[in-house]
Amino acid sequence: MLTILAISFTALMVIGLPIGFAIIVSSSLAIFFGASINPLIIPQRVFAGLDSFSLLAIPFFLFTGALISLGGLSDRLVRFANALVGRFRGGLALSNVLASVLFGGISGSAVADASALGRTFIPAMVRSGYTAAFSVGVTAASAPLSPMIPPSIAWILYGFLTDTSIMRLFLAAIVPSAIWALALVAVVVWKALRDDMPILPPAPAREVFSAARGAAFALVLPIFILIGIRMGVFTVTEAAAIAVVYALGVGIIYREMTLQTFLQALRSTIQSTAVVMIIIGAASLFAWVLAYTRTPEAMANWILSIADTPIAFLLLVNLVLLILGTFMEVNAAKIMVLPILFPVSQQLGIDPVHFGVIVTANLCLGLLTPPVGIVLAIASKIGNISLERGAVATFPFFLAGCAVVLILTLFPQISLWLPNLVLGSQ
Repeated sequence: MLTILAISFTALMVIGLPIGFAIIVSSSLAIFFGASINPLIIPQRVFAGLDSFSLLAIPFFLFTGALISLGGLSDRLVRFANALVGRFRGGLALSNVLASVLFGGISGSAVADASALGRTFIPAMVRSGYTAAFSVGVTAASAPLSPMIPPSIAWILYGFLTDTSIMRLFLAAIVPSAIWALALVAVVVWKALRDDMPILPPAPAREVFSAARGAAFALVLPIFILIGIRMGVFTVTEAAAIAVVYALGVGIIYREMTLQTFLQALRSTIQSTAVVMIIIGAASLFAWVLAYTRTPEAMANWILSIADTPIAFLLLVNLVLLILGTFMEVNAAKIMVLPILFPVSQQLGIDPVHFGVIVTANLCLGLLTPPVGIVLAIASKIGNISLERGAVATFPFFLAGCAVVLILTLFPQISLWLPNLVLGSQ
């Protein structure tokens, strides 16, 4: 049964079938031909995987990100970032990183970040004297911050799959995201000083105040959501619905939300939600097949035979997920590996919140690396350079990201300090 699952899944992925359908078809083939099991289990497990109230947060947060990305708020965030740090050497590159941090707290999507901010920053940086390769590199390198910064789908999905507190995950992501952003800033500053990069004219105080006022509604949203959840005013799912109303209201107040923009955001959300939900439903069936064949137990015994301490296991996880992230999207990869790796992490006494940070950070870093490297592909296309040149330009940022992941692995309190402070120790 497991052989049929592995061979069919590999073959379907090689021919280019989308990951969700590849999982469903290969799992179904394993059930049909590998065991005497009633095939009705297939729709039952798919439905069971989707039958969760907490999953409603996914389409709502996706809709919020689409409304903000298409409704003009991203331009206001860019203006605010430029006003703050544009005066320093390499100011546009620093603004690029800062804008990704601000945008990530609202959209939570690396693809949306690379698309929206790339179309703004890459042409502007090239016009200001930056090379196209560096412009693409810093844009692609900062985009993976978006799914790291709460609230985002990456944390909701991990919480759902592992039954971990989503609020704890949101809080645990804040400090690691800040460290990662600072690491990117350090690379930008080093390259800016080495290559004598351009400086924007200093923004007057009036311009800074005006830019801050213009971006205020967007900046307040993630803070409002986190505080509301912490105080028990609303759940994560309710917060996601409120965020949609908030984003829609802000777009109307700014007079940048039109019927066409609304419908475009709705269409984008429907498409993205369908992709995510198909993968989640497929994952439920896949996890059932693995459990039926006792694969997690066998894999756990094998992993523990070569990595029997928490640090050794986490270092192995870093390597596996970094490689996996080069071929697979973040959410799909989580669904594939968590049924196997998460039980092992619990046997070794690793905090599930810390493990979530390690898994998410590695897979987000994988968004940068070929052959898939979707944010790298998007940024390279916008910058009109080859994927190879883009990969070379992102390499220093990739090394900085690897260093951050290693630090997070070795020092779990970086991730656990804030949730333990706010919510108390588990």
